[in-house]
Amino acid sequence: MPALPHGDPAPPNGRLPRANLDAAHGRPFGFYVHVPFCQTRCGYCDFNTYTAAELGSGVSRGSYADTVLQEIRLASEVLGDGDAIGDRIPPVSTIFFGGGTPTLLPAEHLGLIIREIREQFGLAADVEITTEANPETVTPAYFTRLREAGFTRVSIGMQSAVPHVLEVLDRQHSPGRPETAVAEARAAGFEHVNLDLIYGAPYETDADWQTSLDAAIAAQPDHVSAYALIVEEGTALARQVAQGVLPAPDDDVSADRYVMADETLQAAGFSWYEVSNWATSAAARCRHNELYWSDASWWGAGPGAHSHIGGVRWWNVKHPVRYTAMLESARSPAAARETLDEQARFTERIMLGVRMRAGLSVAELPPASQRLVPQLATWGLIEHADTAPDRVVLTQRGRLMADAVVRELLA
Repeated sequence: MPALPHGDPAPPNGRLPRANLDAAHGRPFGFYVHVPFCQTRCGYCDFNTYTAAELGSGVSRGSYADTVLQEIRLASEVLGDGDAIGDRIPPVSTIFFGGGTPTLLPAEHLGLIIREIREQFGLAADVEITTEANPETVTPAYFTRLREAGFTRVSIGMQSAVPHVLEVLDRQHSPGRPETAVAEARAAGFEHVNLDLIYGAPYETDADWQTSLDAAIAAQPDHVSAYALIVEEGTALARQVAQGVLPAPDDDVSADRYVMADETLQAAGFSWYEVSNWATSAAARCRHNELYWSDASWWGAGPGAHSHIGGVRWWNVKHPVRYTAMLESARSPAAARETLDEQARFTERIMLGVRMRAGLSVAELPPASQRLVPQLATWGLIEHADTAPDRVVLTQRGRLMADAVVRELLA
């Protein structure tokens, strides 16, 4: 797992500077809830997750929701800062449960967390509430209980439809199970269902990837996310690559797979709205992720979770045992934080905004960057002014080189 970033000390009470609280006034606000439990660890994963064997008896799944409730109450105190919370923070527009495997917890426990957020902050009338789900941990009855708890959206980890690719990725679900889970979620009343895919795994062929795309589309989700496999330091996959047991992913192959995904998904009625995300309609987009990408505010609850409020970013301690102990001693579980200056916030707006289908306004770029826009269009990296007037919008080629476009705009 990656180390937490360095930062300034976080106060034990979690209080935020008044100026940053004021800067968040009226901005969309969401919650991320991290559930750090997994049945097994996938070889490529470097997320802050733990199996039962790794945790031992230090943390109980059965009491985890109660611990998160303590942080939600802390969030209400910090963000209210002595005022009525509704005078400072709007009702919560999105809640996202990630992990780990949130669906290892009883749906009723997840519902308790939603209820506490509602009681402390209020929920927007059109609130989006999503959980990630491992296809082997859900059943028709579980999906029904999720709906009863208030969930409106589910994101199912498919990764691949090909057995030998799943084996390389150390995925435990059987081929076909994610597609069945989509049908079960639909039957339970979920209108919005995402499938997560990974491309570029060792020994995956073009035909394998096409099989996965076709299977995902046939399952009829209204959203698909597709990410290139990255070898993260400290993972089992990284060790296998370093030892020569598995070949490293090939960047050129991954680029070809991205083009396959984009063309296949668009032909099936999906449109890209962020470099790695496609949806069948605007309503099908993940509004929680759009909140991240648009410099809005969110509170991340759970070990290792990150938060951002009005230009202050902080991150919680990583280990669940320490996280629990800090909250039980009436302390904020924040490990450290940083206050972003205007240049840092601008840089992040460019880095994130350029990845969106809506693109960037040319007017918000500095003059030197504005002068580069026609050249980027000539290179085929962004759309020409006749198709995207006054906007910087990536072409398909530009999406493959998004980092290079960002470097040019920030040079």
